[in-house]
Amino acid sequence: MTSPTDPFTEAETPVTTQRRAWISLVLTGLIIGTAFIAVYVGLQRDPAPSRLPIAVVGDQLVTTAHGGFGDAVAVTPVSSVEAGKALVHHGDAIAVLSGTSPDTLTLDYAGASGFSESGAARQLVAGLGRQAGMSVQENDIVPLASYDSRGLSAFYVVFGVTLSSFVLAQGLTAAATLVRLRHRLYAMGAFAVVIGVVAATVAGPVYGSLTAPFPLLALSLILLSAASAFTTKALGAWLGPIGIALAVLTLTTIGNATSGATIGVDLLPGWAQAISAKLPPGAAARAVNNFGYFNGSHTLAPLGVLAAWFLTGLGLVLLRQRAAQRRPLTAEAGR
Repeated sequence: MTSPTDPFTEAETPVTTQRRAWISLVLTGLIIGTAFIAVYVGLQRDPAPSRLPIAVVGDQLVTTAHGGFGDAVAVTPVSSVEAGKALVHHGDAIAVLSGTSPDTLTLDYAGASGFSESGAARQLVAGLGRQAGMSVQENDIVPLASYDSRGLSAFYVVFGVTLSSFVLAQGLTAAATLVRLRHRLYAMGAFAVVIGVVAATVAGPVYGSLTAPFPLLALSLILLSAASAFTTKALGAWLGPIGIALAVLTLTTIGNATSGATIGVDLLPGWAQAISAKLPPGAAARAVNNFGYFNGSHTLAPLGVLAAWFLTGLGLVLLRQRAAQRRPLTAEAGR
């Protein structure tokens, strides 16, 4: 019970507002929000194919394709339709184009490459057919899963795992005075395993939206969570609030926007293509799709990127802790 002589209860204790504290938070929020809108909306404005990989059968058709497509397509000459289909099934080409008759082109494409990339390939070939006065026959030889009709499941799963892992790391960073470092690291590691298994279970066996084998899908998402959480923790440990804001921009904003899961990598601007596979969301999206649709081709590099982000983040956190422990000893020795 509060004494009558007490001027203030705990809830009524006056707080002196520090202008710098709230101004910095408002500015950080504005920067993150503006960047999020600018990147996501900006990339959706006018995506244009740049060296879209299409295999082409026959010397004459190769010459026609080079002239008709220009820089929009990277033409790969192949000796047969079967050789072109092999490239498509391994993710090395979006489609294979062949001439089945003097007045008909056949396009065998991978719908699993995403609506933007496969759609761009179909539009380009349709335009080429109109120029040559030929009809185009289309076949989707690597279709999307029946429960992923828009091809966006990978994006939402990757985004959800990245965001939840960031939130956990941000909260544990703020609770540094309440939770010992090793317990924070254990929590992030355990969370990565749990969220990876849960996300893989929901998107895979339960919903049937992602077709990658369950162990490989779970492994990809576990590594994504660990990469996101430990990177956020490292940036927060070294840079404080600025580091947390940088993690938001790098992982949840730029990383997810350039992952290639909503707009195909070959339709992104040059700067986005350059960083797409090097950030955790882009690496995870490639691993998930390659395991699910393209026989696991080209998955070692994405998994290596995720592992590198995780191990680098962990190393930087431990290095920061060691530096903090040495500081008092150095001060003591100088007395």
